[in-house]
Amino acid sequence: MLTMAAGAGAQAARRPYRIGVLNEAWAANHPAVEGLKAGLRELGFEEGRDLTFDIRFTEGNPQATPVAAAALVKAGVDLLFTSNEAATHAAKAATRTVPIVFTLVGDPVAAGIVARLARPGGNLTGVSSLTTELAPKRLEALKTLIPTIRRVWAIYYADDPSSLAAIRKAEDAAPRLGLAPVARPVRTPEELERALQEIRPGDALLPPDIATMDIPAILLEVSLTSRVPAVFPASLWVGHGGLVSYGSDYHAQGVQAARLVAKILRGARPEDLPVEGADKIDLAVNLKTAALLGVTVP
Repeated sequence: MLTMAAGAGAQAARRPYRIGVLNEAWAANHPAVEGLKAGLRELGFEEGRDLTFDIRFTEGNPQATPVAAAALVKAGVDLLFTSNEAATHAAKAATRTVPIVFTLVGDPVAAGIVARLARPGGNLTGVSSLTTELAPKRLEALKTLIPTIRRVWAIYYADDPSSLAAIRKAEDAAPRLGLAPVARPVRTPEELERALQEIRPGDALLPPDIATMDIPAILLEVSLTSRVPAVFPASLWVGHGGLVSYGSDYHAQGVQAARLVAKILRGARPEDLPVEGADKIDLAVNLKTAALLGVTVP
């Protein structure tokens, strides 16, 4: 899908910069995009006068993302702003010259997006959501709320190396918490449905940080309808009814990335800008959901 926001900077000395936005969201107003806009406003960039946004969101469809990336490059955008791993890979494949600033990538090195965080090289830099590093903390939050939990399902899109890296990190931490993660990669709705049928009362869920195949939203629905506790990577999901989250804030990642975007628009090269870790990490608990699940919040 496509939405465009443009203004009439008629008296501007130069044409506004065109920012191409690419993600797998279901609407143009994804929190990371809204954060980007807010951050750029704070830095003196006025939408319409100084820049415009060409926003493509692919509603969790992995086949549509590369097509949208190619379309943005063909349209002549000055910079690409991506959210999540699939969108970033698609943008990277579409161009070696247009600067790319990414967000919501859990482990940029494990994902093969950059070679090194300090010197990313190529035409990319961005903000890591630290999903991999924070995976043990999510398990700790879940175990604190529900000490009886034993088996935790980690269902994720099979072609997402960041999710796999986060699960491996969770598996390393699980024994000391008395937990047994079950990693289940899926590529099709049918595989996802089969995995969901294996969840039993007393289990818990560890949803991924990407929207491919709408897996986090589907796991949220399972959590609420079947009363299976889930720990999410961002507070956005707690706002929609998820029990608990521990991770980086999507809107704040957009604000943080705006500083990198501004530097590039003012002449910096993305390969010279280190990849940053998300600077706002939140623990959130939905008290209504806790009551629904019979969970006592300490």
